[in-house]
Amino acid sequence: MPEFEEISAWVSANPVGAAIIAVFALVALVILLYVLRAVWRGAGRVFTKYIAPRPTEDILTIVAASIATGVSAQGMWQFAGDVLGFDGPLRLLLFAFIEVAVITSAVRARRNMRENYAAGIDGLAVWVLTGLSAVLSAMDAASVAEAIFRLAAPLVAAWLWERGMAIERVRLTGRHRIHWRLTPERAMVRLGLAESSDRTASDVDAHRRLTRVALAAKRARHLRETGASERRMRAALARLDRAMDQAVEHTGLANDAERQEALLSQIGALFNTSALLDLHPPVPWEPEPPQPSIAVRALMAPADEEDEQRQPAASPVDIMQRSSWIKAARAYWDQAIEERFVPRAVDIARETGVPIDMAKEFRSLWKLEAKAHALIEAAYLEHGIVDTGQFPAIPAERVLSVNGAHAG
Repeated sequence: MPEFEEISAWVSANPVGAAIIAVFALVALVILLYVLRAVWRGAGRVFTKYIAPRPTEDILTIVAASIATGVSAQGMWQFAGDVLGFDGPLRLLLFAFIEVAVITSAVRARRNMRENYAAGIDGLAVWVLTGLSAVLSAMDAASVAEAIFRLAAPLVAAWLWERGMAIERVRLTGRHRIHWRLTPERAMVRLGLAESSDRTASDVDAHRRLTRVALAAKRARHLRETGASERRMRAALARLDRAMDQAVEHTGLANDAERQEALLSQIGALFNTSALLDLHPPVPWEPEPPQPSIAVRALMAPADEEDEQRQPAASPVDIMQRSSWIKAARAYWDQAIEERFVPRAVDIARETGVPIDMAKEFRSLWKLEAKAHALIEAAYLEHGIVDTGQFPAIPAERVLSVNGAHAG
């Protein structure tokens, strides 16, 4: 490497060349600074858009899967050179075609998951291609340990991808793919070694002791009703007495009202099992009976107008309360008019809870509308009913008078 004196001497001897080299070096330095700045900004945008929103476990999954894929690609590099005889650019272009196919299938499977909530055939292709890459890489191994390592690396990458897909599936759909019928938790519950609910050990023990008392009482009562021998009755009563003693001692039955009620509920259920034979539960698919129309309910309901008029006047109400009454009364009025029935003030008050004085006020205004007035006029012309607010107007298709008798 030339020393500083030699460089100085060369610059003094060739000032033009040194100046040109200095300008090119300065331009290259500026270009390098711009490139580094662009790379830094691009990396920042990538980090902000793709890495920062992801949780930590997803980032670690991608990093670990990339390392495992690199290990698999290194094994395929050796396989392409040693077994297939590829060399030079051909080996560089073709050695990792399976890894590229695995990554492509994984990307497609993730897109299918986001659009269709299932990985589809691309998810299966990830496992098939990963297994193929693992087998081919292991075939060129020099030892058993190397073969196992090359088999494990692609499978680890596929497993990490599968776990990432499972997390995203739960995130998108809110549910897991399947619920196993045989799990360690269910096996423990089946063997009686675990509790299926969140009850404490004392709650479980108290429930079992109370159940023993109830079952012993049922057994003793059954023997007494069937006329069992005195020896069997003594044994049943002794068993009941022991169960009761243990319940009082270990559950606090004597002064715990909730457990006393629980014991009585169990005894009541066990002693009345035969009553289940006489139950007549409703049929869930039986249609509900039709509800009578508003006009029929108004004609069938007893109404004493004089009693209604003697009710005390309602106290002043605020604007919100009056507005809610107006909405309720108006909805009932419109429904009744659609059924060709002009309701009375007492009908409005009874069906909507509006005070009678306010119901009379509403009716006196609304009966002047076109539809209500047409019904009132038709009732007068066809049946001779004068609308006084005391009786409902009878639609034209009915032939009943106001007192329920048939018109002549």
